[in-house]
Amino acid sequence: MRKWGPLVAVCLGVFMLLTDVSIVIVALPDIGAGLDLGFDGLQWVLDGYALALAALLLGLGALADRVGRRRVYTVGLVVFALASLVCGLAPDGATLVGARIVQAGGGAAMFATAMALLNLAYRGRDRAVAFGVWGSVSGAAAAVGPVAGGLLTEYLGWRSVFLVNLPLAVAAVVLARRTLPESRDPAARRLDLPGAAAFTVAAGAAVLGLIRGGTDGWTSASVLGAGAAAVVALAVFVLVERRSPHPLLEPALLRRPAFAGVLLCGAVYSAAAFSGLPYTSLWLQSVLGLGPMATGLALLPMSVVAFAVPALAGRRLAALPVAVPLAGGLTVIGLGTLLQGLLDGSSGWAALLPGLALTGLGIGAVSPVLASAAMAAVPPERGGMAGGALNTFRQLGQALGIAVLGLVLHRGLGEALAGGPAAGPDPDAAARALAAGRPPAGLPGEVLRPAFATALDHTLFTAGLAALAGAVLVAVLLRRRPERAGSPHDQPPADVVAPGPDRHRTAVR
Repeated sequence: MRKWGPLVAVCLGVFMLLTDVSIVIVALPDIGAGLDLGFDGLQWVLDGYALALAALLLGLGALADRVGRRRVYTVGLVVFALASLVCGLAPDGATLVGARIVQAGGGAAMFATAMALLNLAYRGRDRAVAFGVWGSVSGAAAAVGPVAGGLLTEYLGWRSVFLVNLPLAVAAVVLARRTLPESRDPAARRLDLPGAAAFTVAAGAAVLGLIRGGTDGWTSASVLGAGAAAVVALAVFVLVERRSPHPLLEPALLRRPAFAGVLLCGAVYSAAAFSGLPYTSLWLQSVLGLGPMATGLALLPMSVVAFAVPALAGRRLAALPVAVPLAGGLTVIGLGTLLQGLLDGSSGWAALLPGLALTGLGIGAVSPVLASAAMAAVPPERGGMAGGALNTFRQLGQALGIAVLGLVLHRGLGEALAGGPAAGPDPDAAARALAAGRPPAGLPGEVLRPAFATALDHTLFTAGLAALAGAVLVAVLLRRRPERAGSPHDQPPADVVAPGPDRHRTAVR
């Protein structure tokens, strides 16, 4: 246990924080009904968390290099636990969304330090095993979330999906303090606060514009203002990063085709594989009438296959050139998502199973390889920056994916209901209520089922086509990389401070 204690401590925290990206998916209808949240509010319950993760990862990684990686990791665990408590007790939607953002701040502290802690704790084959397990846990967490959320919501209520984090966080803190070595970089770069602020504004404004565009209209002042803010903030971020002596993300790294390909893969992978699940969950519950547990079980094939592939074929995946599992996995995800989007008014939950299983196959191919591919694509001294950038792009991809696919679903529902006798005088309002998991009174099943099925088909087709397009681009960017998928730079760990009674002594090289 002592040998693999650091791996367990890191994987427990990362599993918890990534599960919370998706564990609320099955609970969304209950959350909406309990807190009177509309479609926009439910999107922010998901996107507030994913956005905060994406915005804070790089900055907290730089902070950890200066003050200690284990310290930042354990503080992140404590913040995550306290924010989870507030989420579980939230009296209204605004409190829940705010607590989710704080919760993601704690999660970002854990996520930003996870790869560095593993990189320092293990060498050689043990390091390859650790990264493989970490990648598998990261991928499986997002798939397991809906199942766990369904079980908790069904029997203990939606608040339990947050309160369950408390005992897990306590266990992770104890294990981290006992097994993780403290480490810091004596030559750590200064914090790039202007770059972090610009990136946060750009990402938040882009998602806000996408979410509000479906309800306020694309020419409304709020949407145009959000779009302008996103463009300006992104331009400021690029300028700051080019001129900063200590950038969050060195622009030169993005000029490396292999690294750009890995980042693109991370973003598209998260968007295509996971961003459609909230809307599939709404269809299963609001249209088909499944309960939270049955909905989680209906999504289980994706989880099972995503777990099984790395366990059965992890070594073979690691022996392949990185383009094969990454571009190939995206292709499989795209085909699986397209297969899910073949629903009609008579479809039941079983119609999703083949597509979910195929999507899980693609997840299982991509998830164990991403981390090592990012580390292998940059110089050894930029491994921490590469890991932080990859995690940032994964969460940003999911945040943007939720917003874009929500827009597609809302528009599809509005078009399907427009002119229908049961939609009433305001089909857009009926579409918003239906998308929020609260079908309007008087909407008959013969109108409801085909309308939602058609809109969900459009949503899943959008995700599937994005995955296939991303696969082509990733294959092109990675075509000249001969490295194996499981061959991160095996640099010796530096600046380690031993755990235990002597953990406060000065770091050594």
